[in-house]
Amino acid sequence: MAHATARIHEVEDDLLAAIDYCYEQGWTDGLPVVPPDVQRVEAMLLFEGRPPETVLAAHPATGFECTAHAAAVNAVMAGCKPEFFPVVVAAIEAMNEPGFNFHGSTASTGGSAPLLVVSGPVIDDIGMNADVNLFGPGNRANATIGRAVRLILMNVFRMIPGVSDKSTQGNPGKFSFCIAERSRGNPWPLLVEDLDYPPGVSSVTVFAGGGFCNVENHGGNTPEQVLGSIADAMANYGCITLGQSVVVLSPEHVRVIASTGWSKKQVREFLFCQATRTVKGMQSVGKYRQREYDKQHEEGGGSPLVEAGKMHRGLSPDDILVVMGGGDAGGHSCFIPSWSRGRSSIMQSKPIGVCIDCD
Repeated sequence: MAHATARIHEVEDDLLAAIDYCYEQGWTDGLPVVPPDVQRVEAMLLFEGRPPETVLAAHPATGFECTAHAAAVNAVMAGCKPEFFPVVVAAIEAMNEPGFNFHGSTASTGGSAPLLVVSGPVIDDIGMNADVNLFGPGNRANATIGRAVRLILMNVFRMIPGVSDKSTQGNPGKFSFCIAERSRGNPWPLLVEDLDYPPGVSSVTVFAGGGFCNVENHGGNTPEQVLGSIADAMANYGCITLGQSVVVLSPEHVRVIASTGWSKKQVREFLFCQATRTVKGMQSVGKYRQREYDKQHEEGGGSPLVEAGKMHRGLSPDDILVVMGGGDAGGHSCFIPSWSRGRSSIMQSKPIGVCIDCD
């Protein structure tokens, strides 16, 4: 499965035997997979529509290519339904963009996991969860789409834990890291609208994310109080870098923030201004790098909101992705940092089921 050429393996006509065979071949992420029989793979390909030999992505270090067929095989093994497959395809194509840094983000000691943020009508069409337990278990679409990406990384591109994937500790998102943006009760334009895709189109954004950081604030009743706690998490010494950030705000926190008329742009600007550490503080923990300070503060190269003598998380407010997701009740939002020390991996977006390069 690591190559574009389709291969058929004949195994005993027994489900458990087939599952064991997949384990023996090293095709799993440690959990049982659905045996990728020919009929299931063909159904997956038929739903997406492109020829099996279509190359979706190529890994610059391993030299392996991911064809539509190889992606379909792994989507079957992950437990995807055929209607989930276009999301998987769009995510792989987004990760193939040069700015994502396919190799570094999948091989680094930083423990990156590709976070998928899906936005638009496809969420309801395929039954994704944008609500309670957003990052948790229980939803087939969220879980298997994210898992399919992981299996493709392992089986097609051969990014094997402990061999080519050198994560020091890894993170649970390496099993599956896929969420949907909530539209119900959302006072702001959706991510797919911010990306300027046409009405009716859905999108997936991929982000090389580090570990999940829950931000609890049940008492904040102003935008500054709620967002101040999030900015503090973003600026913790353990992960402050020039890297990008994903902030998923709970509906409860969004209601507080939006009740005073704040826009997402204002949220990003506030977080950028507040998520800072002093140069002295950065030096005290051994994380200060003059070249990074210069890059953030260079004339014309950074944001006018940058403060002298401080390091901000990211280069500008545009380095912060803000979406709403989760259940109605609970003062819990989250911050997900980038894996890289600098800005060596930039989040990428693609429309789902739309070939923007076709005639």
